[in-house]
Amino acid sequence: MIKNKTILLLPIIIFFACVTKKEPVLFIPDPVQNKLQEQAGLSESWEIINSQNGSPEKEIPAWLRAYLDRGVQGIESLDAYSGKYVFVGENRGNTINVLQQWADGFTTAQDMPRLIVQRVEKRLVASASLYPDDEYGEYFASLIKKVSDGEYPGADKEQTFWIKQKKIPGSVENENAETPPVNDDIERYEFFVLITINKEALQKMIQKIMADIKTNTAPTRQQRTAISAINQTFFEGF
Repeated sequence: MIKNKTILLLPIIIFFACVTKKEPVLFIPDPVQNKLQEQAGLSESWEIINSQNGSPEKEIPAWLRAYLDRGVQGIESLDAYSGKYVFVGENRGNTINVLQQWADGFTTAQDMPRLIVQRVEKRLVASASLYPDDEYGEYFASLIKKVSDGEYPGADKEQTFWIKQKKIPGSVENENAETPPVNDDIERYEFFVLITINKEALQKMIQKIMADIKTNTAPTRQQRTAISAINQTFFEGF
């Protein structure tokens, strides 16, 4: 855990050092950290010992198995989810009743925008050679805010499922920055909420948001080029 935190702090130290020198801030993704972020859900240092269906692994739904193995891209590769974007809300802890209340109260109207924002931000950062605010100017923050404030009719809360995990003695936890923080419990429950939305419909919603963005400060020529490029290729790898 200490090593992971050290890795996360390093870009912040570099960032402030660059600001002090008034030089362009380079955003250089850490390949190790990016790999951790792509691995969703279950870490190798935990094993499944029970599930909602009363069995450790064989009764886990195909979508959740795909998610634990490959993230949302794993689910979207399944035939059952062809033509859809998939989002997964997750929460973990040691009190199953509290987590069940969270899953029952999870709604697409309230929680879907946050999941879309995470995916939009990740896409923008992946295409940026500079820190996103420098790469896209005010466009970046404006887009994130509008996506966060948006409404996404047609999103469907399809399923919820929980698993119970046990920490493997002597293992080292590789913490995923996109999932809830890990504590020192030996056993824990993890709840997953599966949300889907028609791919074409969501693309049109996001395209409209992009087209309607107006910034107070005009972007520089380089920023206009970056904005134009991301608008044209946004859904490649989204």
